Amino acid sequence: MSEAVWSKLKALKTPSLTQLFEADPARLDIFATRFDLGDEESSSGILFDWSKTHLDAAHVAAFGELAQGMGFDARRAALFAGDIVNTTEGRAAEHMAQRGVGKDESVMLAAENHHRMAAIVEAIHRGAMGEVKHLIHIGIGGSALGPALAIDALARDGAMVDVHVVSNIDGCALEQAFAACDPATTMVAVASKTFTTIETMTNAESALTWLRESGVADPYGRVVALTAAPAKAVEWGVDETRILPFSESVGGRYSLWSSIGFPIAMALGWPDFAEFLDGAAAMDMHFRDTDGLANLPLRAAFGDQLYTRLRGCQTRGVFAYDERLALLPDYLQQLEMESNGKSVKVDGSPVDGPTAPITWGGVGTDAQHAVFQLLHQGTNLVPVDFIASIAPGDDLDPAHHRILLSNCFAQGAALMAGKASDDAARAYPGDRPSATILLDDVTPATFGALLAFHEHRTFCNAVLMGINPFDQFGVELGKEIAKQIEQGDVQFDPSTQALLALAGIA
Repeated sequence: MSEAVWSKLKALKTPSLTQLFEADPARLDIFATRFDLGDEESSSGILFDWSKTHLDAAHVAAFGELAQGMGFDARRAALFAGDIVNTTEGRAAEHMAQRGVGKDESVMLAAENHHRMAAIVEAIHRGAMGEVKHLIHIGIGGSALGPALAIDALARDGAMVDVHVVSNIDGCALEQAFAACDPATTMVAVASKTFTTIETMTNAESALTWLRESGVADPYGRVVALTAAPAKAVEWGVDETRILPFSESVGGRYSLWSSIGFPIAMALGWPDFAEFLDGAAAMDMHFRDTDGLANLPLRAAFGDQLYTRLRGCQTRGVFAYDERLALLPDYLQQLEMESNGKSVKVDGSPVDGPTAPITWGGVGTDAQHAVFQLLHQGTNLVPVDFIASIAPGDDLDPAHHRILLSNCFAQGAALMAGKASDDAARAYPGDRPSATILLDDVTPATFGALLAFHEHRTFCNAVLMGINPFDQFGVELGKEIAKQIEQGDVQFDPSTQALLALAGIA
């Protein structure tokens, strides 16, 4: 059935963006939707505007038919029920349970783990573990990207604890954190699902050495372990009272809602972390309870598939017009490319078309003076997401934020409208798509909802393509070869052997 629907979609005409607005005066009402959080007295929210994409009634109807044929309702229900949806690894994907939405037993377990985490966070903030001014959070991938993004977005006005997130095995990254911290008032969080990740554990050992050599009598007493393998943490030397577990069914890139979010709670305080979870839960319930075009993540996925599958777009740009969201493109790179960068379907058969585009981006207005030349006049069609906040994150002259938002909105308008010129070098073709996500403000609740939206958008794209977004075997091969190099028991191609010899490794 999906092949027939794709054939139908490919046969549809695609009017220009200008034509779509001219043909439908109500287009903005249909494709721009406000998502509200909170009660009437303290409501905040997010506007999701997909009106400057080439989605129209015919495409939406056909994509709806595709979703039905691909079993969207059943796969969504299985996700929320805690059924095995990661079929290659035989696991559920229960990151939503961390936000209080999902299978009852999983929600209860997550609540217990959060209660344990809250107790430790609040005890540290009260001084029960001595003076703690700094936290070095050691992880990699999802164990680092999410916390780094959340802390950068939400703790700029003054963190309760100064947090340094270290992921790179390059010793320069760890040394930079050491230089910024007083070992006498520093704790270390070691975040590893298996507690065997070589980059994380190597960095953790070096952090212990730094504490020990700096005169800390009990370095292990300064460590908090964030893991789905508590026994491994105990074996490594962490006291069980300072181990914060999370479920095996929570994947790395979906884990900042679990105990991996410990550094976020340390920086913000528990009430703000709880608000962050609540914002995500509100988006979970919208995604669970809303059907068709009104379902915001599904609508976004319809647009993604239109450009990737029907228009041949190999990339998608994400531009945050807010310094607080500067790390969002990096976070979405992992979420989308690690989840949907696959070439086989759930049943093991080859995918019969492109899957995830390359996610990339930057921060406005810097990006305008770097990469927007290609977006406006290049030969590549690149759909763009603009993300901004109505409220500024600074206390300077309002002109700063006014100019920032003016540039954001102008770019979307210019990409759509273009500009004719007798001079070809000064002509802009226009009809280039963009979506705008406009937050009332970057608060814990709106930020949580924003990240949950992207998680569900990623899931919707996977369903429409028939793939499993929850495994990531593609990251393993290079790690296996690196281990072989460390063991020195394998021969490689001449180029690799020469590089190893030049670096003094072989």
